[in-house]
Amino acid sequence: MKKLLCLAVVFSAALLQAEAQEQTAKKTLTHDVYDSWKGLAGDKISNNGKYVLYNIDPQEGDGDLYIRNMVNNAIAKYNRGSKASFTNDNEFAVFQIKPEHQKVRALKLKKKKGDDLPKDSLAIVNLQDMSVVKVPRVKSYKLPKEGSGWVAYHLEKPLAEKKEDKKSDAVEGEKKADAKKKSPKKNKDAKGTELVLRNLRTGQEQRFSRVTDYIFSEQGNMLYFVKDELDSLHRAGVFAFSTAEMKEMPIDTGRVTYKGISADKAGEQLAYVASADTVGADIRYFSLNYWNTKTRRNQVLADTLAKGMPQNWMVSEHGNLSFSEDGKRLFFGTFPRPVRYEKDTTQLEEDKVSLDIWTYKDPLIQPMQLKQNDRTLKRSFLAMYDLKNGSMQQLATLEMPDVYLDAYKTGDVALGVSDEKYKITIGYDTPTRKDAYLIDLKKGTTKQILTGTRGNPRVSPMGKYVYWYEPMDSSWHAMSTRGGDNINLTKQIGVPFYEEFNDMPVLPDDYGLAGWVENDALLLVYDQHDIWKLDPAGKRAAVNLTDKYGRQNNLRLRYEKLDSEQKFIPANAELYLSGFNLSTKADGYYKDYLNKEVKPEKLVSSDHAYSSLSKAKNSTLVTFRRGDYRNYNDLYASSLSFANVQQLTDANPQASEYKWGTVELVEWKSTDGIPLQGLLYKPENFDPTKKYPMMVYFYERSSDRMHAHRTPAPSASTINIPLFVSNDYLVFVPDIVYQNGYPGESAMDCIIPGVQMLVQQGFVDDKNMALQGQSWGGYQIAYMVTRTNLFKAAMAGAPVSNMTSAYGGIRWGTGLSRQFQYERTQSRIGGTLWEKPMQFIENSPLFFADRVQTPLLIMHNDNDGAVPWYQGIEYFMALRRLNKPVWMLVYNGEEHNLMQRKNRKDLSMRMSQFFDHYLKGAPAPVWMEQGVPSVVKGKDYGLELVGKPEVARELED
Repeated sequence: MKKLLCLAVVFSAALLQAEAQEQTAKKTLTHDVYDSWKGLAGDKISNNGKYVLYNIDPQEGDGDLYIRNMVNNAIAKYNRGSKASFTNDNEFAVFQIKPEHQKVRALKLKKKKGDDLPKDSLAIVNLQDMSVVKVPRVKSYKLPKEGSGWVAYHLEKPLAEKKEDKKSDAVEGEKKADAKKKSPKKNKDAKGTELVLRNLRTGQEQRFSRVTDYIFSEQGNMLYFVKDELDSLHRAGVFAFSTAEMKEMPIDTGRVTYKGISADKAGEQLAYVASADTVGADIRYFSLNYWNTKTRRNQVLADTLAKGMPQNWMVSEHGNLSFSEDGKRLFFGTFPRPVRYEKDTTQLEEDKVSLDIWTYKDPLIQPMQLKQNDRTLKRSFLAMYDLKNGSMQQLATLEMPDVYLDAYKTGDVALGVSDEKYKITIGYDTPTRKDAYLIDLKKGTTKQILTGTRGNPRVSPMGKYVYWYEPMDSSWHAMSTRGGDNINLTKQIGVPFYEEFNDMPVLPDDYGLAGWVENDALLLVYDQHDIWKLDPAGKRAAVNLTDKYGRQNNLRLRYEKLDSEQKFIPANAELYLSGFNLSTKADGYYKDYLNKEVKPEKLVSSDHAYSSLSKAKNSTLVTFRRGDYRNYNDLYASSLSFANVQQLTDANPQASEYKWGTVELVEWKSTDGIPLQGLLYKPENFDPTKKYPMMVYFYERSSDRMHAHRTPAPSASTINIPLFVSNDYLVFVPDIVYQNGYPGESAMDCIIPGVQMLVQQGFVDDKNMALQGQSWGGYQIAYMVTRTNLFKAAMAGAPVSNMTSAYGGIRWGTGLSRQFQYERTQSRIGGTLWEKPMQFIENSPLFFADRVQTPLLIMHNDNDGAVPWYQGIEYFMALRRLNKPVWMLVYNGEEHNLMQRKNRKDLSMRMSQFFDHYLKGAPAPVWMEQGVPSVVKGKDYGLELVGKPEVARELED
């Protein structure tokens, strides 16, 4: 027995030693591993559930498309496949193949662009034997929405034609002139290329030249397309091809422009707009045109002279054309005829005055107008043509620009919504008020039903009710479209339907809704935890559909819509719900019934994040994503019962080779005694007897993301948590609760006690802690370093430093005034600058810059449309004058968060260098010690480590 015991001890010791060696052998994440990390995208299930496809793509470079047979688990891999789809009959998969990344890059280095770069190809896979047909130089492809057996694909301009174009431009002389006289004049601006219709089963093809646009009917019985004009013998036009008759039919030819082709559900009716005016005309007049398979005759339904067209209005070329579900109505866009301005040929361009005129009467301030110019010029107002009665009705107007229809567009009532009277308050009064109107589609009358609501009224799927959440009383409302009272549906329930954790000085928003039950019988809405059945007529009492199970178990239950085409929830539906535990952060799926009084049934729940639940149309197979901090959100499959869960992908197997660390939920109380949660990320092989440097990153509340996977990737603005944890940093992510009027102090009151709680546990090196955050987080860091010297270094991305100057500024990305943000939303001051001047000053770090002793790195980019660049400049200039250690990174042309990958990589390296220098004693890089003069910009980046190190610090035993 002693021998066996000794052997067991030796064996256990050997196992522990092997595990330790395995952990020791793991690599540390570095900036050069980013490109090896891949992402999962584009997953789809065939209708019969027999096949699943998905893409696994690197962050930069060539990815792969996979098609998996769920019956025998055979997997086919296709290099560079993208934009993949299954056909409705489950027989084929179709996708595009991207050009090789390195080949494209090599050509770009040679200054090649446009047509000189390689183009996509098309691949058609027969799922029975996985044989592949490939077609080069394909722009796009389309499949029928419901039908099968056909694919249409649009080709790029042929290489030979492209070369001939260049050659003909260079050729001159009499020979060319003579040829031109003998042949029709060609349209040099022609953009049309060949469209191919392919029978997927037989391989037979039909080809159509000069095509610019094309659509399938839903069933695939018709292919409609637009041709560009080539010359006087080959005119522009709209054409149809019947896949049943295998016959091409011209619908309309001879005009200059055809746009917006749209077919009805049956594919038997077509609408489009057309113009005979030249492209360069000051005003181009379009007409609404109609064709059907019965008469096969083109009709003009509406133009400037049409009965029902408002005076001086015209058909819009930018409006969306759509038929009602039953094909009896056609909806299109109109707009007021623009003013024609005569060109002044006596004035030079350089003599023209360029200015913006701001007035207090403008509904929208000039920056918003400028930002919306393109949208304003392309704006259209909804109109309807009744195909049965042959009459037009204008629905939307200048005073009532937004009109909403029922899901089928067959009801006799529409809803008009307008904020026109209240636009002048945009920028400080939020949510914006609106008026609502009922439009009778038979009588053509309009009746106002709501005045100044702060909700967003909409129409139920069958058009029986108008419904909305009203922030003014935190309740859901409904109103019959047949005439009836405004009914408060939730006032008597006694449960909050507003966001209970709202801590902004603004009316709280709602938790959302699951949708409508068949025939507009019930409206399903959420409280914080559960789902409620509301009778829109107000006759039956509200019922907690999930039997208070969510509130009793501190779960957040939400409906999972498994059919993307679903317009309503069936009356006898089985409901599949996501279930997130607000205490433990566990996630999963539950099952409930619309018409059974039973508690939700737990199907699966674990310490993971679940997402992207999808179901095969004609099978019980579902796919979903599952992951956690350590494990990527890979794709899984199961039945609807979630039995026999099968992992389908392993996108990043190399992750096991690296030190990753762990995450845990921590709790503490704020200075005011408010219970708080946060996330603590610990390094691999964490030793509680050692002391570790700690990064503190935050943005509002993040603890619900405990099981979110964080991929090693170059940063747009914040630290990459896995990278810092892999490099033996602790990372603390605290939640913050705010008090109105004191945003900076609120951050202090929540963060500092959390940091102190962790320090007291003995494993945090309190002499080597740092802060990092972006935007709102960046502001709080800029504020905190004026109030505490607890941190050895800090990095603030795009911080507001002076609320008094920022308050009156513009969010250049939208043209919106910044006032609303400080008064009512994130900045949480709760009043105007003249009402609360001292709170604006007290919360502005600029006014206390002389107190800063913490070395600060700022990133603020010169094209930031969210936080004005001058906010970073103001703070930097104050700290520079005070001789405080401060650096500012300005990425030229970049926005609030970095968009370009090269810049993200650069920022990631500089942040690591900055924090490693201050918290780990690493040498400082050239850019910190000596700067980078503008004369060597783009040539020398100053990343070399040459500066003197801080006093070296070893992890304490």
